[in-house]
Amino acid sequence: MPQRVLQVVAVLIALVALSAFTLGVLNAPQRGRMPGERTAEDAGGPAPIVATEATPLSQERIEGPPPPPELTPEEKAKQEADKEAKAAAKLAAAPAVGGATPPVAPQPPAEKAGEVPQISPPAPEEPPH
Repeated sequence: MPQRVLQVVAVLIALVALSAFTLGVLNAPQRGRMPGERTAEDAGGPAPIVATEATPLSQERIEGPPPPPELTPEEKAKQEADKEAKAAAKLAAAPAVGGATPPVAPQPPAEKAGEVPQISPPAPEEPPH
């Protein structure tokens, strides 16, 4: 675009922005009020909302839950024994699972090039998506 056209457009945008600001200042009320501030007309208006279910934040919510208590030596020994028992059970079950072959899902028939694939409707027990 030519430089002169860009300058004209920039001047028009600046004039519109300046006139909008000026009109906003001139049409503003003389004494403004903050949101929520009552005016003389609102003196007999509705009562403020009271939040009865509101509760202050507890110290736990601010700082987070306290750390868990330290375990006694008996509890630590019991946890270690449980871990070892689970590991032993897992090792005992591993050879039995390793020898069996998992069931193989049937493969759909291969499609030929240029053939339109046939889409089967969903099973009746499956809900629609």
